[in-house]
Amino acid sequence: MKKATFGAGCFWGVEAAFRQVPGVVSTAVGYMGSAFENPTYRDVCSGTTGHAEVVEIEYDPSQVSYDELLALFWSIHDPTTLNRQGPDLGAQYRSAIFFHDADQQDAALASKRMLELSGRHQQPIVTEMTPASTFYRAEEYHQQYLKKRAQSRCTI
Repeated sequence: MKKATFGAGCFWGVEAAFRQVPGVVSTAVGYMGSAFENPTYRDVCSGTTGHAEVVEIEYDPSQVSYDELLALFWSIHDPTTLNRQGPDLGAQYRSAIFFHDADQQDAALASKRMLELSGRHQQPIVTEMTPASTFYRAEEYHQQYLKKRAQSRCTI
């Protein structure tokens, strides 16, 4: 099993998208990207901790590749908006790839470059790419939030 960690706005919808991928064994929503320890949702929403809302994915690379996960990541959000996704505004909603090893870093950089060359976006891609740091699991009520509420997408 391997891990992948992505930030693409509200973590509820991002988690729901990745949970549907064959080969994704588990997902957890939480916070990453800051030295602030043990943040709560309220802390992160204050915009003062520096964390991004993220989804940590455990996947079986014999069933799904990291490149396939990257392709989904790019398709489910706008990587050209700095610190914003839809109505969600703030650095906690930034587009981010937190890579777990050099292979993931190389793949993320290559996929970003391919997206830039594709002409799909008119604005520059502002996705942050940094080494994975400590993952802080969000409160339990955030885990599989949309599934618990029988919604297929984030509406808040």
